[in-house]
Amino acid sequence: MTVTTRFAPSPTGRLHVGNIRTALHNYLFARKNGGEFILRVDDTDAERSTAAFDEAIRADLGWLGLAPDRSVRQSERFDLYEREFVRLKAAGRVYACYETPEELDVRRKVLLGRGLPPVYERKPADEPAPEGRAPHWRFKLAHDRAITWTDVIRGPQSFDPKLLSDPVVRRADGSWLYLLPSVIDDVDLAITHIVRGEDHVSNSATQIQMFEALGAAPSSFAHEALLVAAEGKLSKRLGAYGVGDVREAGLEPMALLSVLARIGTSQPVEPIASLETLAASLDFAHFGRAPAHFDPHEVDLVNARLLHDFEYDTVADRLPDGASATDWLLLRPNLERLSDFAGWYEVVAGSIDAPDLAHDERLLARTAAQLARGLNWNDQSWRALTNALKDSTGRKGRELFHPLRLALTGRDSGPEMAGLLERMGKDRATERLDAAAHR
Repeated sequence: MTVTTRFAPSPTGRLHVGNIRTALHNYLFARKNGGEFILRVDDTDAERSTAAFDEAIRADLGWLGLAPDRSVRQSERFDLYEREFVRLKAAGRVYACYETPEELDVRRKVLLGRGLPPVYERKPADEPAPEGRAPHWRFKLAHDRAITWTDVIRGPQSFDPKLLSDPVVRRADGSWLYLLPSVIDDVDLAITHIVRGEDHVSNSATQIQMFEALGAAPSSFAHEALLVAAEGKLSKRLGAYGVGDVREAGLEPMALLSVLARIGTSQPVEPIASLETLAASLDFAHFGRAPAHFDPHEVDLVNARLLHDFEYDTVADRLPDGASATDWLLLRPNLERLSDFAGWYEVVAGSIDAPDLAHDERLLARTAAQLARGLNWNDQSWRALTNALKDSTGRKGRELFHPLRLALTGRDSGPEMAGLLERMGKDRATERLDAAAHR
């Protein structure tokens, strides 16, 4: 059996972290098993689906590295749905209904008032159709046995079909709802595993009977716990936080994917540099039942740790012209985002604005410039300069190192000064000390 998974977004908006996580787990499971990952665009809602969102979804998946092996659009598969619908109708598994939404709502309230489950009540087959009303269509659930399956994440599942309403699968205007076309596609595309959120568990119970009515074995289901915000403020925009936010913040795709792959599991969230490594470590046995808490700050932290492990060749084409492997190794320990590199590269190889130092600090900079001119410049220049300044001025600790760092880099903190000083060179260092002394 070739493992085949699918990600099925509706092009009615941009991808957010919740459905990116679903796409990622489907992608990783297919890759781990040498299978196929399919993008199925669920664009049957003609009013809300747009080509722009379709294109944006594909672009976001591409930027994340989750490119599908192939893709289909539901809007191009209506003939297939029609054929299978006719077959189900002939078999008595779909039937016409005529109630209005208002009538259904009244009946639900009556049932609830009686302490009964608000399950749709089938009408007698010979009941005449109301004049002037077009029918909508429901799938007829078989009530003769429980619906059972072993979920890859949740374990044994069982539903009593008598407690489920026959689902509407087609509206009166002929348009399709989600459940039936999805199963028809899963059969036609030979989807072996459906990985999605636990909010679809009851849908899966219904769809298992649809698979069987179509004469097909159901796919295996893996229902993962839902993604929730780690803090209250984010919860209002969890459904909007996505690739755009990550790119705007200058974060690496693998930082986001490293977090989304592991939250909600017993595996540690850690920086993983490749999708291949993530795929190899994927194991649904590690997935928990508790909600998975997402915090963007965790993506920031993982991003920094990723950068600190990146080799020069990984980022060379994204660095400023002239930046060398030596520059990368020198500066990467202080980076939180790759965009930070340009500023630090300017510190070691460009120019800075002279800082505004206090009077005694300017005197220190003047002395430092004089001493620097007499040094042989090498990887020991920082030690030699600071030792000479201690002997000359009596300063030590922060009152020595802080103003000296400010004068040489224009910054309060950063990478080790020994490497910075050697890289910026004697002429640049003495010029900066002179500029700070005379500002």
